[in-house]
Amino acid sequence: MEKKVRVIEIKENVFSKNDKEANLLRSMLTKKGIFFINVMSSPGSGKTTMLTSLINRMKEDYRIMEMDVDIKSSLDAQRVADATGVPALQIHNCGLCHIDADMTSRAIMEFDVKDIDFLILENIGNLVCPAEFDTGAHKNVMLLSVPEGDDKPLKYPLMFTVSDLVLINKIDTMDFFDFNLDLAKERILKLNPRAKIIPISAKTGEGMDEFVNWCKEEISKIKAQ
Repeated sequence: MEKKVRVIEIKENVFSKNDKEANLLRSMLTKKGIFFINVMSSPGSGKTTMLTSLINRMKEDYRIMEMDVDIKSSLDAQRVADATGVPALQIHNCGLCHIDADMTSRAIMEFDVKDIDFLILENIGNLVCPAEFDTGAHKNVMLLSVPEGDDKPLKYPLMFTVSDLVLINKIDTMDFFDFNLDLAKERILKLNPRAKIIPISAKTGEGMDEFVNWCKEEISKIKAQ
């Protein structure tokens, strides 16, 4: 005789609380005229090098702060602070594979954000969990590096689906890896037709001016609201 199995339908989205917190944080930052980006990628993709280059190109015209998420150490935040001179905050997320809106909000409270224009979150290196949580950022920026391969949109579709901007980094190494740039773009746009794609080399600076201009345009939009 079959045992009866109880079925419970959960109507409320498990992420609904986080989404509400994210919307409140985004609204607060918009009112203050602060543009906030969430930068995601796998470990070793070049996030810290890219952000250092970006900040140094923009810090004379904009007031910038950077937050870095890691399980342990403050290496990346220290690297950014030393290389750019802008305020940086290290967030330890207690071993989790992501950071959510509540954690982000509490970290921001540690900053005096009233006098900044541009806030950057360098998320933990992971192509899965960070894509699931809205951090309250205005835009999600995803970094895909050439050595990782052009198949990553197929393996981690959500990451590319939630990203507003995809930077394809380390294009200076294209001759050494089996990476098809056109195919990578095609796969990304099939998942996310609204995504903007910019090939860059954080090391040589190629493509960085286009990324800087994108940031400037988005900052202007927030300031105009």
